[in-house]
Amino acid sequence: MQRLFGIETEYGITLENEEHIDAVKESIELIKSYRREDFQPMWDYGGEDPFRDERGFRAKTLSNHPDEKEEEKRDRRHNLSFAEIKSDRILGNGARLYNDHAHPEYSTPECCSLFDLVAHDKAGERILQRCAETRSETLGKRVLLYKNNTDFHGHSYGCHDNYLMAREVPFEYLKECILPFFVTRQIFAGAGKLGIETEAGLATPGHFQLAQRSDFFHVEASIDTMHQRPIFNTRDEPHADATKYRRLHGIVGDANMSEYATALKVGTTAIVIALIEARKIPMKLALVNPIDTIKTISHDQGYRWLVTTATGKTMSATDHQREYLALAQKHFGQDSAARGPVPSELSPFELDWVLTEWEDTLNTLEKDPMLLTDRLDWVAKKWLLETFAEEEQLDWDDPWLQSLDLEYHNIHQEESLFYGLPMRRVVTDEQIDAAIHAPPAGTRAYFRGNAVNRFSESIKAIQWDSITFRVNGLPISVDMDALADAEIATHYNKALDESPNVETLIKKLGL
Repeated sequence: MQRLFGIETEYGITLENEEHIDAVKESIELIKSYRREDFQPMWDYGGEDPFRDERGFRAKTLSNHPDEKEEEKRDRRHNLSFAEIKSDRILGNGARLYNDHAHPEYSTPECCSLFDLVAHDKAGERILQRCAETRSETLGKRVLLYKNNTDFHGHSYGCHDNYLMAREVPFEYLKECILPFFVTRQIFAGAGKLGIETEAGLATPGHFQLAQRSDFFHVEASIDTMHQRPIFNTRDEPHADATKYRRLHGIVGDANMSEYATALKVGTTAIVIALIEARKIPMKLALVNPIDTIKTISHDQGYRWLVTTATGKTMSATDHQREYLALAQKHFGQDSAARGPVPSELSPFELDWVLTEWEDTLNTLEKDPMLLTDRLDWVAKKWLLETFAEEEQLDWDDPWLQSLDLEYHNIHQEESLFYGLPMRRVVTDEQIDAAIHAPPAGTRAYFRGNAVNRFSESIKAIQWDSITFRVNGLPISVDMDALADAEIATHYNKALDESPNVETLIKKLGL
């Protein structure tokens, strides 16, 4: 298997100096601004089944936010079809851009390199900012976009990190191993937030915490993503051969502005998945009451971050993460006599980078988190807010600080508070610019993106794992499930590169 991973990010959208906007309309118009030609719906929704649960059944319903019924009423007033509301764009870099619950969403192409994924995540910011500038010119008002996870009024929108993994891993073992890792991962992956929030609204305005999403999780495992959210999501959409693979759909993380935090979040999770597939994680790492624990870690102002394991042991979240790190070093570290195969999604350089930075970050968090101001979002934001509050002599519940919290996530590079900080980079601007236009090499996203670049007029429908072309008036589908295999992906991509037209491509693929 070639490990594929990607990130889906929903962005906050508003208009400058406007208190109330039609977020659905503005999201649709923003996405249509990607290109000026007429919108042609090509995305095939028939391949999606959000009700299929990997525990072996189909859910009858999905939990919705209490405001969902009112939002549905507002949606009906738009008098648009489902496809028009979604406004799906399939981009030449293999990504997907669409409207999801009144938020523009950018789904990166599937990547098989950690730093490629970071570049494509950042490319999403730049693509959306260009859309915002185009829409602003048309509208005569500035469109503002935020890569965050809360509107501070009880609504949270997601950033989902996804990983292809082996289906053969028993469900309960996977759940018990990954769920506690997700709970403690926020000590380095959190984006920081001012205020404790629930679906009912902002409860404690002046309280700074590690993560924006932690307040919004209420069950350990379920298929839901909008309400009664689970730490471990059970949606079963592998977008690959379902007899061999599952997709770990991680909905628990924050959207990171920091490249370093994104790389560490995804890199450590990928290594933990490799350990799970190899059955190397003991069940002793399971936590008592993870629902409360994910919140108490986020809220802990003293950075003690205490957790209790199922064996009754109390330890810090830092030490809990060290348990995973020690297993990774034992089985994948350079100096390990027991070193197993390098996880296929990471090059040796990327693997060693993650192991080194994971250890250094945990050690520094234990020593003094504020030494990580140039790397972790929550630390950088806390330093920024503390500095400003001290200079202006503000209390922590001052609304001015909440506005600064939001502006940290502004994706406009000349206005964002994040982009004014000397943050550590892991990719270059040249790599990000390349990712705006080109799909990641060696993946099925390469086939999808370049098919769109070269043969878009011949595409009838498209999905993550299939493309239907019109060939001599007939629909012919290319099933890309098997492209999770690197050799098969190489064969398909080579056939595409060598084909001057769709007819030749279909012949080369033997279809």
